[in-house]
Amino acid sequence: MALTLASAAELLRAHHLLREIIHGDAWTLDPARVEGSDVPFADVTYDTRTVEKGSLLFCKGNFKAAYLDGVDAKGLAAYVAETDLSDATKAPGLIVDDARKAMSLLSAAFFGRPQDELTVVGITGTKGKTTTAYFTQAILNAASEGRAALFSSVDNCLDGHTYKESDLTTPESLDAFRMMREAANNGMKYLVMEVSSQAYKVDRVYGLTFDVGAFLNISPDHISPIEHPTFEDYLNCKRRITANSRTLVLGADCAHADLIREDAAAANVPVTTFALHNAGRDEGTPADVIAWPANADHSAYDLASDGAELGAFRLALDGDFNYANAAAAIAIAHAAGVPLDDATALHAIEPITIAGRMERFEDPQSNTIAIVDYAHNFASVTALIDFVYERYGKRDPRITLVTGSAGNKAVDRRKEIVEAAEHRIANFVFTAEDTNTEPFIDICMEMQGYITDPNVTSTVISDRGTAITNAVYDARAHADRFNVLLLIGKGNERWIKDRNRHVPYEGDDHVIERLFGLNQK
Repeated sequence: MALTLASAAELLRAHHLLREIIHGDAWTLDPARVEGSDVPFADVTYDTRTVEKGSLLFCKGNFKAAYLDGVDAKGLAAYVAETDLSDATKAPGLIVDDARKAMSLLSAAFFGRPQDELTVVGITGTKGKTTTAYFTQAILNAASEGRAALFSSVDNCLDGHTYKESDLTTPESLDAFRMMREAANNGMKYLVMEVSSQAYKVDRVYGLTFDVGAFLNISPDHISPIEHPTFEDYLNCKRRITANSRTLVLGADCAHADLIREDAAAANVPVTTFALHNAGRDEGTPADVIAWPANADHSAYDLASDGAELGAFRLALDGDFNYANAAAAIAIAHAAGVPLDDATALHAIEPITIAGRMERFEDPQSNTIAIVDYAHNFASVTALIDFVYERYGKRDPRITLVTGSAGNKAVDRRKEIVEAAEHRIANFVFTAEDTNTEPFIDICMEMQGYITDPNVTSTVISDRGTAITNAVYDARAHADRFNVLLLIGKGNERWIKDRNRHVPYEGDDHVIERLFGLNQK
């Protein structure tokens, strides 16, 4: 059914969000008092630059009345806001308690509730969301002849096979429902999406119930004045996925797992668990789906579910933690309806690679490898270095970490990255990462100041390409050792955010390919 001012008011009132409708001098709860209240909106937007005739505009965030200059001439039909803007536009206003919540509800309605035509999977956690999402999509695609869509922090895919770079881990609600509609129209049966803590903090998924929700793990991250003021707030936002899911997949070893189980019990949400066991099948936390090493070098893992052997899996992605992600994906796909005896579908995860995630490059000129990864906090850096020692420990690796940290947010990461690495590596190279207004050099110098281990060396080189070049030349100068270069935080991104602008950047993977003399992709 088409969205009109009248139906929008009714929906907002049902969710206790509507204060009143303001049109000129009239303040009312009755949309019938507004001329044209039954005329369908032609479009919905939160950007005044895209307003066209018949548009409904959402005035969210730090919206200023000055942004409305010229919108009446464009044909604005109505606006949704938390304050009266009738001095700036002649269009009627739906005045609400929360514009972001209103935008999510009304966008879903405008696009015909596409979530009802899809089996929607939502995945949250501090680390592993992206990889688990790609693995899950691969299984669902294999089980449905390519009818699984994806929203991730790397790419969005609306037709099961075409991937386009994404802007946010979880899109703004209006964009998400628009893309869901496109996916449903493309014949998709499933949608797998990453769900960030910010998605709940700023109501990007308000009103959306996941058919399968997944809570992978939790550790402190995104703690800053503009994100989450405390770890408790961060965890609380992520916990909301439980009550907003029809069934939950939970990491059995997740911190605060008991609290999340209590959330699930209170909401009558059934829970399936997964776990990674470091030794044999029976050594570790009991879980419904488990993975454990199939060989001594951890290059393959056996998996089982509810006692049934699923066989050995050999992933294209390195790292024990990726087998935990594989166990999670299998549990999620099964909860979404994929039979555990569909070996073809389950093994579809094996060839999956993700640009900028655990990409390994070998230098033909020296005894050196480089790993490009998106690790960017204590947990992920720890897991990455654990992998290096598990896979290469016998070769006594000399490890160099090329890293920076985000500016203007997640300030806790700066010290934690250093703490995770300093006693386990030989050298830091601190360099540029994304920032709004903080100078790269200030962040790098702050991180260098957290080093307490006198045996680790460090360099600050704010230009990222130069920093990687320096790390490569330094490794070649230590040719008597096996060198491992860890290039983290940017993955395959082709830009660096500086002063609120996306400045073109070659990409860590392309830089290392060029320096190693490899064929560039």
